[in-house]
Amino acid sequence: MSGQELTEVRQIKAELGAFARELAERYGAVTASAVAGEGPSDGGLTPSDAVRSPTLSLGLAPSDDGGYALAVRYRLGLPAARAVVKRVAAEAGAHADVRRTGRIRSLATVRQRPPVAGAQALVRRERPLRPGVSVAHVAVTAGTLGAFVTGADDAGTERFVLSNWHVLVGSPDAAAGDVVVQPGPADGGRAPRDRIGTLARWAPMAAGEHHLVDCALALLDDEIEVDPAYPVGRVTTTAQVLGGESVAKLGRTTALTQGRVSAIELDDVLVGYGDDLGVLGFDGQIEVESTGDGPFSRGGDSGSLVYREDGVAVGLLFAGSETGGPDGTGLTYVNPIDTVLSSLAVTLL
Repeated sequence: MSGQELTEVRQIKAELGAFARELAERYGAVTASAVAGEGPSDGGLTPSDAVRSPTLSLGLAPSDDGGYALAVRYRLGLPAARAVVKRVAAEAGAHADVRRTGRIRSLATVRQRPPVAGAQALVRRERPLRPGVSVAHVAVTAGTLGAFVTGADDAGTERFVLSNWHVLVGSPDAAAGDVVVQPGPADGGRAPRDRIGTLARWAPMAAGEHHLVDCALALLDDEIEVDPAYPVGRVTTTAQVLGGESVAKLGRTTALTQGRVSAIELDDVLVGYGDDLGVLGFDGQIEVESTGDGPFSRGGDSGSLVYREDGVAVGLLFAGSETGGPDGTGLTYVNPIDTVLSSLAVTLL
């Protein structure tokens, strides 16, 4: 696939974003009927959400020649939705990267999602703590401990665990000081036996709004020892992805997996968060496709740190789609790591 200059495709994306929203309003009634019966409890859109939200996610896809094409991602497969995609893709040019994702969900829920054989050690109680293991708020199922970070707190410079909002917070009812356990409750973690710290701070999440990150911190108890080593060594530096990079992650459910950055700067990524928040929109996201035999991520891998082959961190994993990957097992969505760290005022430890 040949591509265009980055600035040129960014301009096309900006222009077609407005066009896509106009088409979404025009096809609103069709879109609403398409999601009838897909309430927030299963991660789907309500009819009112569907009418207000754009039907497409637009971003930048790396091309084989080093250029870029417009990335077009769509959720619904009905004729009206495909007609919108066709019109947007036609405006983008012959080399647009068009994929149907199906529903996209946050990936902390692990019901009926046991770990793969290679991940058995990641669901056990681990002391010292290390990245990739099962962790969660005491009232959440389980997600992944992404990294250790450091930053200022009331008591001075402190150590924190970095993961997702929906792993360490999980509900609008959660409060700072709530217990966080390792392993997560779905893997047998209980308080006080498995306590590692307390919920400290997080990026706000609100129904009906668009977001840049899904992230949170747990303040580690003083006596908890940590081992920040990764399969590639300690990860302490960050970088912005440009597309096409080979990346990896270590997660609670699928352990060590490899992938490729298949799109960047994706806007209007609609992610299901269940009854409390419904469907939330995310802008500026990274998309990763698997380059291995299975998916890059599954439920329970939320919170994993995504890093390049050279051990440089690029993002925080938070969601996955039903389909759209090269092997049909779905795509993974990642918050840019620098946006995550700046929103929480911390650095990698």
